Amino acid sequence: MGIDLFDVERLHLEEAEAPPLSPEDESARDRVWDLAVRANPTLFDGPVVACAGVEWAGPRALHLFWARVTYRHYALRRVPGATALPSLFVNVVQPTDDGRVVTARMSPSTASPGRWQLPGGSVEPPRDGGALDEAALGGEAARELAEEMGIGTAPEALRLWAVTRGKHRSIGLTYLAPALPESALREGFAAAARAELDRGREPELDDIALVRLPEELAGLAGPHADYLEPVVRRYTRGP
Repeated sequence: MGIDLFDVERLHLEEAEAPPLSPEDESARDRVWDLAVRANPTLFDGPVVACAGVEWAGPRALHLFWARVTYRHYALRRVPGATALPSLFVNVVQPTDDGRVVTARMSPSTASPGRWQLPGGSVEPPRDGGALDEAALGGEAARELAEEMGIGTAPEALRLWAVTRGKHRSIGLTYLAPALPESALREGFAAAARAELDRGREPELDDIALVRLPEELAGLAGPHADYLEPVVRRYTRGP
């Protein structure tokens, strides 16, 4: 399927319940998940937010329903006849001060080894009864940028720039970060990788590339996130 890209300026978020599973689907989901963990023991069944529905609430205003699940929920995609909620993730367009965009490659130990994408990741549910709102989502995007790229950007400096809907109808919230010099980006990325290795963990990203035009993405060997080309193309038309 193709990728949809929407201009969105405001989000309204509302928690919903994940639909119940039949005993058969639950058992099949767990079998698929267990097989995936055997193949990749680094997979972690932590809490995550899924998209339980979206509807327009006005011009450039999106009402987004979210539900608490864990990563094993998405094993339902490989269970015939079962339906998994779409995933919800944040990512960041991080430009250089000369107009290029950072793309990043996932490490071999991740769930999407070798895939080129924007810095970002799944949304985690709020802790201690906190609200999942626009401010919290901006914080999630800033956290991903700091963890993966070593870039300390204040959440309020990130601007919700687009919403994408792609494979498995997954919803991506794309934020635009302030431009930085290439040297700062590469130094931050190297520092973030060193910090992960010092903790005995493989970095989630193992390489970055800077692209000025969407046509340059063809030179990045390996799979690409479905949203990557449309987002880069839109950015080159003017943020």
